[in-house]
Amino acid sequence: MTELDAGVVRRKLALIAQNLADLASVEQLSVADYRADRFRQKGTERLLQETIEAAVDANLHLLRSRDVPAPPDYYESFVSLGRYGIIPAPLAERLAPSAGLRNRLVHEYDAIDDALVLRAVGEARRDFAAFVAAVERYVSGLGL
Repeated sequence: MTELDAGVVRRKLALIAQNLADLASVEQLSVADYRADRFRQKGTERLLQETIEAAVDANLHLLRSRDVPAPPDYYESFVSLGRYGIIPAPLAERLAPSAGLRNRLVHEYDAIDDALVLRAVGEARRDFAAFVAAVERYVSGLGL
């Protein structure tokens, strides 16, 4: 079993929280306004990608500390956190599909749908904020 390094987890949570704050300026934009600034688009995509990756890093660290075998993919890393009670299962189910968004952003499988990205910003600001709070409660509950 790997010892939980609360500092590592909290650094990931801080990055997620900062990214969510940065994404606030994009959340209410129309698709037309969003498309008008390519740097805003690419910045938004990168912040979403980085947020998801930071959460997955935290997921894997938390699961290793519970001696849980590594999940087969990023999607399952969220589901496993719910299964082991680290975050609420309904939250885990809402977050798991973000792994697919991350893959689309990184690998550019298809043209990126700007409306989908904007919708993901609002969902991320809600659900990843809840993730940060739930993981912090879990870590604090361990006395770390």
